Amino acid sequence: FNRQANYYMARGRAIRRIICLFDNVEDLVGENDRRCDLDDDAETTLDQDRLQIGYINFTNSMRWFIKRATEMEFDEYQQMLKAGADGARGDDTSKLKNLVSEWVNREFKPDPPVDPDDKHTRGFTNDACGRLLCPAELDWSNPVVRAGIRDRSDGHIVTDLSFPTFLYEGYKANPDDLEEGLFKGKILVQGFKAVFTSPSSAKDIEGDGDGADIIQNNRRAKKTFSGEIKVKKHVAQIINMEKVGPRSIAYIVCQVRFALSSVTSWRSVDGDFDYVQFWRTIVDFFERAPGREAHRRVERLLEWWTRKIFGRNCREELTNAAKANMSVNALAKQRAQRDDAFFDSP
Repeated sequence: FNRQANYYMARGRAIRRIICLFDNVEDLVGENDRRCDLDDDAETTLDQDRLQIGYINFTNSMRWFIKRATEMEFDEYQQMLKAGADGARGDDTSKLKNLVSEWVNREFKPDPPVDPDDKHTRGFTNDACGRLLCPAELDWSNPVVRAGIRDRSDGHIVTDLSFPTFLYEGYKANPDDLEEGLFKGKILVQGFKAVFTSPSSAKDIEGDGDGADIIQNNRRAKKTFSGEIKVKKHVAQIINMEKVGPRSIAYIVCQVRFALSSVTSWRSVDGDFDYVQFWRTIVDFFERAPGREAHRRVERLLEWWTRKIFGRNCREELTNAAKANMSVNALAKQRAQRDDAFFDSP
């Protein structure tokens, strides 16, 4: 039983990271079961659609689920999955608590520096953290804004209806185009790399990432008695992540936002800020683009993220026609044609 429990808990560690930060597996399965009894033209709500997409992502990412889920009672395995999911979220929260303080101190050099062990020194009381947490529509450099946010005065209350500045490239939003640079913030990319590829890979985020180098540079080789080399895999390898998806970005956004805040323990609501709704807002930005052009912009943004994390490896995306024109395949075809021509000649 312990071996089986460990199996489910290990598999569950991916759930919060790439599928759903707050919903549980039973919610996803329940929505899918409900839809099986519906007519094709039945109306569904936004929340129900989000759950269904989560179920599809879950079964696609964890193909073992359909087969192995029949081995145990539903309540048993879903509790083990939840334990693994929440455990991974807690590990990432602890990891980013220290790393985010290091990154903020290095880039902004606040005086006094952000204490890696004391979260009470973070949040809006800290000038550097406050700048990154400040709503994109407000100017943290304005003393009136800083005082208003700290006093939670009218017009300066920070809620999940505002995108924090740390989400933006260069930590600066364009009020006339709030989509410009969104989800390209440096500390956000650092947070993603720290969780999914390794803390050491987060030190260099300039240019495009290189998945091969990540594997090599973060290798923890240990020789066994048989002389074999064991390689410590990073999270992205373990969960077979080859592309960055909307829900993994939303997960890291929430984790980095929490790491910058002064709240000491993980919770879904921080004062006026609702993390559940915020996670949904980010997921919907990607998964429910309002039109064709918005959808294309989302696709380009996800491609940008995949290059940043995994590099420019596009081998699997090559069409058969493109592969056929490459010299190795083209030469094979030419040799076969010459051979056929030789035997067909009189």
